[in-house]
Amino acid sequence: MDATQHWDDVYAGKGDDELSWTEDSPRHSLELLLDGGRSPRRVIDVGAGRSTLVDQLLTLGAEQVSLLDLSPSALQQVTERLGAADRPRVETVVADVTTWEPPTTWDAWHDRAVLHFLTEPERRQQYVATASRAVAAGGVAVIGVFAPDGPESCSGLPVARASADDLVRLFGDGWTLEVAGREVHHTPWAAAQPFTWVTLRRR
Repeated sequence: MDATQHWDDVYAGKGDDELSWTEDSPRHSLELLLDGGRSPRRVIDVGAGRSTLVDQLLTLGAEQVSLLDLSPSALQQVTERLGAADRPRVETVVADVTTWEPPTTWDAWHDRAVLHFLTEPERRQQYVATASRAVAAGGVAVIGVFAPDGPESCSGLPVARASADDLVRLFGDGWTLEVAGREVHHTPWAAAQPFTWVTLRRR
C-alpha cells in the first residue's frame, strides 16, 4: 500500500478519538506561530490532516492558509467543516511534501508530526529543500517531531525521533534556531508522547 492510500484509509475510517495525534486545541502550535497575538499573514500547514489549526489561524487574522496532506479525505473533511465565509481563504493541496514544488512562498510553515515519518536521510533532505523553497526570507518554520524518548512508531509506521540539535543540523546554514522546546502530548486514550519543537527562521 502506498503512503497516500495508507493515510486516506486512516482518515476515512477513523474518528478523532481513534487517532493518537488528536488534541483538544493546537495550543502549542499557536504559541509558536503567533507574533504579538496575531497570525502570520500566509501560513502553510504541512500534514494538516483534520487539525483545527486552520480554524484558529483564520479567527486570529490569517489572510491565507494552505493545507497540504497526502489524504484527499482529510482535506475534504476540513473544507466541509469550515464555514462558507472562511473557505475562500483556504487552499488545499494533495501532495507528498518531499516531491511537491511550491508555487509561491509563505510567511510560516507548520508541521506537527510529518517530518518524523521520513526515516530515510534522502527524503529528509528533500523535505528541507521543499521548506527552503516554500518559506520566504525572514519567515519561519515551526516543526514538531517525536522526541528521542518518544514513540518508535505511529499509525503502524516507523518514525525517526529527533532532538532540537538534530533538527538544526538537518536544516543547516540557511536557517537560524529561535525557539527550542519540549511538549508531552497526551493521546485520546491518555498515553504520553514526548515531542521536540523548534522554530527556525529562514535567512
